[in-house]
Formats: sequence, structure tokens, C-alpha cells
Amino acid sequence: MTRPVLITLDAVGGVWRYAVDLGAGLVAAGQPVCFAGFGPAPSAAQRAEAEALGPLDWGRQALDWMAQGPSDVAGAGRWLADVAARRRASVIQCNLPSLAADIPAGVPVVAVSHSCLASWFEAVRGETAPAGMRWIHDLTAAGLARADAVVAPSASHATAMTRLYNTLGTVDVVHNASRSPVPAAERSRTAVAAGRWWDESKGGATLDRAARDCGWPVLMLGADQGPNGARIDIRHADHRGHLDHDDAAQLIASAGIFVSPSLYEPFGLAVLEAARAGAPLVLADIPTFRELWNSAALFFPPGDADALATALNDLAADEARRDVLGTAAQDRARRYTTQAQTKAMAAIHDRVRDRAMATEGAA
Repeated sequence: MTRPVLITLDAVGGVWRYAVDLGAGLVAAGQPVCFAGFGPAPSAAQRAEAEALGPLDWGRQALDWMAQGPSDVAGAGRWLADVAARRRASVIQCNLPSLAADIPAGVPVVAVSHSCLASWFEAVRGETAPAGMRWIHDLTAAGLARADAVVAPSASHATAMTRLYNTLGTVDVVHNASRSPVPAAERSRTAVAAGRWWDESKGGATLDRAARDCGWPVLMLGADQGPNGARIDIRHADHRGHLDHDDAAQLIASAGIFVSPSLYEPFGLAVLEAARAGAPLVLADIPTFRELWNSAALFFPPGDADALATALNDLAADEARRDVLGTAAQDRARRYTTQAQTKAMAAIHDRVRDRAMATEGAA
């Protein structure tokens, strides 16, 4: 009987969607999975979604970026190793690299960096993280060093990780994907954006200022207050708040324009979901978006609300250009498939598993 892969997740952001979608792809390919989560508890709907694929365990430790200090996350790796032993998992995939720091030797570990404190501060504030948060950087570095393979969702993020964690070896790049059905929808005369807007890296303040000068309504989907107490005051855009995935997907699919003002984005799953639906894209000109969407989107300088408003108004007035950009985005989205993601991650799981077995056999 094939032993499962243990995949970590949280219920707060995009890691949930990534982990569950990857789990579904692996299960469809014949690889069983189980899940282990940390941070705020999942909703009943989230729990049911995960448990339809495999068992779900939930740890008491905090997510590192929500923790007050190292004691809040202590023992997370050892707990994961215990779950892996109980579930007979052959590999642990940590979607928060710091979780791997204290996983005992002998357990194959893949660390996937969906974001990190050091690269966030560098991109958003142009500075290093405060001294009081240095422990998160150190714990992340220890987790990356412990991992048998490290994965990033874009080459841009892999480059940043290699620069910021100078002991890091090879980083595998595996693009994210979306397996959500694309809803049938007529294009609306609205600009739509989705994100956890309380996170300043998402550029919500820039988009809200731009909305004041836009001819089309600007819909902002996503929470304005985070579990860590951070919040944003949205005054000019039509803020719809946190929506369930299906409702958000419907609005994204019907967007006349989809916009992402992010200052920092290791991948940007909402952009992919909009592109799959054929929405024309207006994106902040950051390295990740250039890497993934160059020539398939309209770009504006990050943080420049006036330039964003101009880009949105110009595109709103040009239906032919919207059609061209929407088609280009949809064509580009076909590169980032669940089949490719599943195949690549399964190959990495196999690689670390085989290496561990060879090492064990030689001992």
C-alpha cells in the first residue's frame, strides 16, 4: 500500500488553496495524502474539503508570522514527525519552511517557500526585518537547511531566497496552479482585485487611492483586518470583504479588468485564476509578475496610484485592447497547469524519498 505524503497548511491565506489543490492532484494520480495545520482553526467547510482527500490534524503552535516569540512555535517540527509516524507518511511537505527546523533526522522533508519575512521586508519596505523578528529569519534558515529539497513557486522568489539565505543550495522552481472550475460569466464593467488587504504588501492602499479617480467601479475582494490585528481603511473602492472561494471566483471571472497592485508576490494565485477566465490583467511591475506575465498584461509602477488609475481608465476605454490582453492572459495561463504542478512535486517527493531509502540501506 502506498504511504501518504503529509502536507502542511494553514486556514488564513493562499496556502490552504495551494495545499488542497495539490493534494487533490496527487490523490488523482494515485498518491494518498494527509494534512497537518497550524494557526487559526479551519472553518467547517475547509475541514470537510481537506478531509475529503485525507486525514487532517491540527497543531497547537502558531504560524511563525503570527507568533509573539519562539515559544509560540516550539515543538512544531517534532509534532509533525509524530503525525507523520502515526499516519505512516513517507514524506513531509512543509509549506512554511520554519516548520522543518526541528523535524528529527531520517524523515524526508520538502520545504516550499510561499513567502518569507526577509524577502517581504526587502520588497515592501526596502529594509531588513526588525531585530525583534530576527528569530523568524533564523528559524526559516534552519528549516531550509534541514529540508532535503527546497521549492519556490517562481524563479524570482527562488533568486530572492538564494540571496537572503546564503547557505541555501539548489532551489527547485515549481509554478503554482489552480484546479478551480472557471465560472461562466459575462464581462462586467468593473475592475476587480482580490487579496488579504490588511497585508500592506498587497498594495491595497494604492488601489484604494486609484479607485477615487477611476471611471469604472473598483471591487476589492478580501479581508481588511488580519488575525494579527493589522487592518486597512478602504474608502474609495467597493470593498466586498472576505468571500467564499466560489463567490470570489465568480466575480473574478466576470471582471472587465483584473488588477493586482502587490508590492510583493512570490506567485499570485488570484492573477492566475483571473487569467484562466480571460480577464485582461493590470499588474504592478514587480519581478514575479514580469517573469510570469510579461507581454500578457499591462504593467504600472508599484505603489503609483496615479499611474494605476490612468492604466485602468485607458484600458476601460479601449475594448479592443481589453480583448487582446484577455486572450493573451488566457493563453499564458495554460503554462501553469495542475498536471505540471502535480508531476513536478511528485517527482521531488520521489527524489527525497528514494534518497532517504538509499541512505537507510547503506547505513
